Formats: sequence, C-alpha cells, structure tokens
Amino acid sequence: MSHTKFIVRKVAVLGAGVMGAQIAAHLVNAKVPTILFDLPAKEGDKNGIALKAIDGLKKLKPSPLASKDVVKYITPANYDDHLHLLKECDVVIEAIAERMDWKADLYAKVAPFIGEYSIFATNTSGLSINGLADSLPDALKPRFCGVHFFNPPRYMHLVEIIPCKGSEAGMLDNLERFLVTTLGKGVVRAKDTPNFVANRIGVFSMLAAIANAEKFGIRFDVVDDLTGPRLGRPKSATFRTADVVGLDTFAHVVKTMQDTLPNDPWHSLFKSPEWLQKLIAAGALGAKTRVGIYKKDGKQMFVLDPKTGDYVGSGEKGDDAIKEILKIADPAEKFKKLRESSHPQAQFLWACFRDVFHYIGFHLADIANSARDVDFAIRWGFGWSVGPFETWQSAGWQQVAKWVEEDVKAGKALTSAELPAWVLEADRTGVHFADGSFDAATGKRIGRSALDVYTRQLAPAKVLGEATAPLGETVFENDGVRAFTTGDEVLVVSFKSKAHAIGPDVLEGLNKAIDIAEERFKGLVIWQTEEPFSVGADLSSMMPAFMMGDWDSIENMIRRFQATSMRLRYSQIPTVAATQGYVFGGGCEFAMHVDRVVGALESYVGLVEVGVGLLPGGGGCKEFALRASQEQKGDLLAALKDYFMAIATAKVATSAVEAQEIGYFRKTDVVVFNAYELLYVAKQQALAMAESGYRPPLKVKSFPVAGRTGAASIKGQLVNMLEGHFISQHDFFIAGLIADVMTGGDVEAGTEVNEQWILDLERKAFMTLLQNSKTQDRIANMLTTGKPLRN
Repeated sequence: MSHTKFIVRKVAVLGAGVMGAQIAAHLVNAKVPTILFDLPAKEGDKNGIALKAIDGLKKLKPSPLASKDVVKYITPANYDDHLHLLKECDVVIEAIAERMDWKADLYAKVAPFIGEYSIFATNTSGLSINGLADSLPDALKPRFCGVHFFNPPRYMHLVEIIPCKGSEAGMLDNLERFLVTTLGKGVVRAKDTPNFVANRIGVFSMLAAIANAEKFGIRFDVVDDLTGPRLGRPKSATFRTADVVGLDTFAHVVKTMQDTLPNDPWHSLFKSPEWLQKLIAAGALGAKTRVGIYKKDGKQMFVLDPKTGDYVGSGEKGDDAIKEILKIADPAEKFKKLRESSHPQAQFLWACFRDVFHYIGFHLADIANSARDVDFAIRWGFGWSVGPFETWQSAGWQQVAKWVEEDVKAGKALTSAELPAWVLEADRTGVHFADGSFDAATGKRIGRSALDVYTRQLAPAKVLGEATAPLGETVFENDGVRAFTTGDEVLVVSFKSKAHAIGPDVLEGLNKAIDIAEERFKGLVIWQTEEPFSVGADLSSMMPAFMMGDWDSIENMIRRFQATSMRLRYSQIPTVAATQGYVFGGGCEFAMHVDRVVGALESYVGLVEVGVGLLPGGGGCKEFALRASQEQKGDLLAALKDYFMAIATAKVATSAVEAQEIGYFRKTDVVVFNAYELLYVAKQQALAMAESGYRPPLKVKSFPVAGRTGAASIKGQLVNMLEGHFISQHDFFIAGLIADVMTGGDVEAGTEVNEQWILDLERKAFMTLLQNSKTQDRIANMLTTGKPLRN
C-alpha cells in the first residue's frame, strides 16, 4: 500500500450533523464525490435526515460550499439501505455525536463493508482514539486513526491526525497528503491525549480567562475587548467565541477534560461555571439560539453579568492606559508593564498569559510531539496570529520563565505545579530554532516533516526562530516591488505596499520586472508573501494630486495602469497571477489580464470600484466588453448584461470557483486548495506554457459592441432600480457611465472597435467620476473609516 500511489476517488461521511455535513461540503468543493450517511428517517424518504442536512448547507453563512452547484455531488444515504456503497470509498470519516457507545455500535455495523485498503477515520474532538479502536476488528485497526477537523471545516486551516497504537505509518502519510493538497489543510499529528493539542490548550486558555475575569472582577465585554485583535486574536475574543462555538459544545469539551484528566494539576478549573450551566439549562446556547453570553435586542447588544444573572448593556471597552500598554511593540517591555501595573485589567491580562505559559510548559512533553505543533495548532485552530510558545520566546524565555516561577511560588497562579526542569535550564533561549523545535518528551529538536507533499510549499508557514531569510535571490527591487528568482527561470514579483495596493511605485516596478523577465526568464509570476493579493489602486497615493486639482497627473497614472494590464496580456513571456485573500479592483484587473490565474480557493474577487464612486479604470470594463463579444451566441447584449451587473453591483466572488462562474477568472484558470502551494503551482504553470512554445495572444484587431441602443436598454433597467429605491441617484449616474463604456460609447450597435477604444472611454469616465463631489465624498469616507458610503 505504501509503494503504490494512494488515490481518493470517493469518500463516505458517516453522520449528517453540523460537522459531518460541512466536511462533506468541503470534500465536494475539492471535487471529491462524497456519500453522506445518517440514520434512516422514521417517515417519508428514508434518506430524509441526510437530505435535510444537504439542503441546510445552502443556507449557511459563511457558505461551506465553494459554489452552489457542488452540493449535488453529495449523495444522501442511510445505514439500512446503503452500507454496500462503503466498499467503493477510499476514505470513510465517521462524524457522529461524541459518545463512545454510539460510535462502537456504528463501527460494528459498518466494519464488514469497509474496503480492504480504505482508510477509516473518526472526526472526534477529544475522545480516546485507542479506546475507539478497541471496538474495531483487528484487520481494520492498522487503517484507523482520528482526523479532527475544526469548525467551520472549509475555512479553518487545522486538521489534527491522531494515530492509534496500531495505525500503519504509510496509511497516516497517505491521509496527510490528501488533507494537505486536496483539501488544503495544515496538519498537526497529535498524541492520543484528551482533546488532543488545539482544544486542550485553546480551551484551557479560555477557562483561564474566565477564572481570571472572575478573580479580578472584569466584565465579559471588557475581556472580549482586551483579548481579541489587541492580542492578535480573532474579533470573537473569549466569550463571543464561546457563543459562536455553542455554549453546550464548549461545556462538552470542558466536561471531557473534567472526566478524562483527573490528575491534571489544573483539574479544579475544568468545570463549567454556574452561570454557564444556568444559560445552558435555559436553552441559551449562544449564536445558534440567538442568545447566550451575549444577546441582541433590536439594535442593542446586551451581555451577561455573571454575579446577578441579568443582562446589562454591552460595549464597555478596556481602559485606555491598558490599551496603550498593549500597543507596545516589544513583547518583553509589554509583559513587564502588564505585570508591574496595579490596574486590575493589566493584572488580568498578565495572569491569562502566565497561566497559559505555565500550562504549556508543564504539559508539552505529554500533549504534543514538539513546540511547533502547539503553536501551529493554536494559530490554525484558534486563529491566533502568534502561538503561545512563540509569544513566550519573543518576550525573552528566561525572564518570562522566572516571572512564572515567582508567581507560582507566591501562590498567584491557578495551581502550585512546578515548571519542569527543561523550562528553567540556564542556557535555554526558547523552543524554536533554525534546526527544529523542542520535543520535551525526548529532549531533542524535531525538524519539519519530510513528507513529499511539503516540497510543494515553497514558502511554508514558519514559527518564530526558524530561518526566515527572504525567499530566493533578489533580481530587482524598488519601493513598490521585489522581484526574485529561486533558480528555475521564473521571475516572481511581490508587492511591498500596504495591503498590496497598486500605486506609482508598484506600476513602475512591475513594468521593470516584465522587461527583465522578457529578457532573461521563461515566465513571470505575481505572488504575494501573504494575503491579500491586492486591494486595488492605491487611492491615498492620488491624494496630493487630487488636492491640487492636478488631474493630468492622475490621468497619466490611470493610463499607466491600463498599459500595465495590457502588457501582462501581450508580453513575450507567460504571465501568471497567484491569488489569495482579497483580489479587488486593480488587483482583479491584473488577474483578468494575465495568461493564467492560479487562485487559492479562498480568493475573494471583485471589481468593487463602485463602492468608492468610481468604475474599473485599469481595463476591467474593456475586458468584460471584449469577453462578452467573444462569448456571445448571436445576442451580444444578453452576454454583456451579467458582466455589467457584476461591475455595477460590485459583486464579490466568495471563492475562486465562484470567480470562475462570474467571469473574473476563466474556466481554464487553476484553483488550488492549499494557499502554501500557490507559488509552486503558479511557477509550474508558467514553465509549462513556456515549454510548450508560448507565444503571446494575437492582438485583438476589432470586436463588435452593443452601442448606444445597448446602453439605452441597460439604462432602462436602471431606471426601475432607481425608482424602487434599490440604488441612489449617484449609483444611477455611475452605472449609466459603466453602461456607456461597456457598450462602446456613442456608436451604432454592432460597430467594430479595438481594445484601446474602450480603454480610452473607461479612462475618461473614471476621470469624470473622480471630479464629481459625491465620488470625492465616497473616497474620503473609505480612506478615513474603511467603509463604503452610500450617497
């Protein structure tokens, strides 16, 4: 089995609950046909339970589906009629409720039907994998393991693989390959200890925050203000996260810790506080029941006061002095100030950090295979921008260890458990080093996984302390871009601007890079070192000219922008855009002009210029007009209308697959599920085009446009939208200009024009809008608040 290539043709998911259905959704996102099993329904269609779950997927936000159409590749099934279908599934994932007895009953039922080479995995968030393996026939044990997806499975990067004692090494490697490349996941191999790595530490961190909030008398909304983005953590922070996860689910994970970790020195902490038990008893389970720790009444938010059990108005923020400390860039200084301050909020924050450091230091040997696994698990599973060991190491290992030890001795910590000897070694500077991360069980440093699939990650996720030299050898650099090569004859360009916005420096740098690539390289790839791909034109770089009314210099920049898009289309070498995150405005226009896009599944793509009162000025209107003429089946206006609406409503594709459906990306573009593989795949695409005798596309001599009658027809519909108050007067004006540009201006229907003709119209319309006071208000609002203004 380990020698032959492992191919996953089909997967079965057992259990159509929240997780099972969403895992099935992500499998079909990745073009893996999936059978979703559940119990036979008591009445009506016996597949009723699975069918209802599949239908429910269409309503969830954010959507578990990369496109509406993929849902039909999930086949509903029930255990009475369809067990024979398991034979044809290469992977079977069990995802029923977290009860050992129920799982054991199901295993007895399905085991005889599982194929002799198939992998059988349980998606449990904390039950013992070895305990579950005991109820399997011996022949199946080598192919059994835990595979713990995080919720929601499409969006959360982490999947934990938990081997049981008999799990075959080759099987685990095959499963990891499939999870990493096909499903795009970050895999951490966990030990079979309760709640594994991420939940064990992440939930502990929440329990410590709850305990310390009580100890220092900090309101729940203040805790959430202090423990969210200010600490580099998700907006949902602590209590809001519990609401989102579901208070019953959170309590269940805590109960697992209480029942299975009797000897953990922190055991007294592993219980749901009384206020939480009361909420659950009252059916207030958080976001899914619309009331939990928080509740919304009309426009106003309320938060629970645990002392009285009543809800009080929410929205209190942390103290300004504390927020100033949190802004300190140097972690060592930040922790020193928090620890020395007598302010209860500072004491609370230091205590939360200290207790997590204490816990991970004490438990590293028994919970994880290395400190790297802990940091990745918490970053990928709980959304922290920096893992707990990285935080400790960056603040000065010795000093923090000494502070933790002092607090433990002084009885300030949650327990008096002593730190293990390795933490306090006199020469220890941390746990992450260039040659690997520390494993407390063996005392050795563990290098990265050598599994072949990771050779595709040219810029993998790194932990602090690993070698972080910039990738490749710099070929050219200016203030806007860095162009580099890793020696494979492809020139890679990365933007250096904030959010990779496109201003004069980026345009100049990109053009220079194309010059160099045409002269010395086989292809050019635009790839950013981190998301977003680009938020579009850099409006703030236009501000000085804007203030002085120097319209000529702005028009020249737009002309330059258009010319750069056209160079990407017609240059002498293949051009590829590797996208992830936001691909907005000018970033989207660049992607529309390259030879090929390699888009990470989580690419959010749109021509969103209308939001700032403009229209696409970098070739977006032209490109859609051209595509409509090339795709029309005798009815140009029909082909044009969807493209027009995409621009006029600033429609954003919520995945790379949807971007193909709307038309921002082409059907021939490539979708990659693991963003860390983007650069590798993009370079392979560029090289493949070069090796197959690449020639630039022939310049389009001319193409027909819909003309003034086409524009009039579109504007007729806009009038209805205006009168129905769906759009404002200014929206109507902008949309009218977009219609004029996309239909080729004041010409007869069917008139043949060239690309430059539409580019000129596009640029003039852009300048008209830029000089309009309502558009200027929209731009100012976006630059000051970051939000679109509807005026």
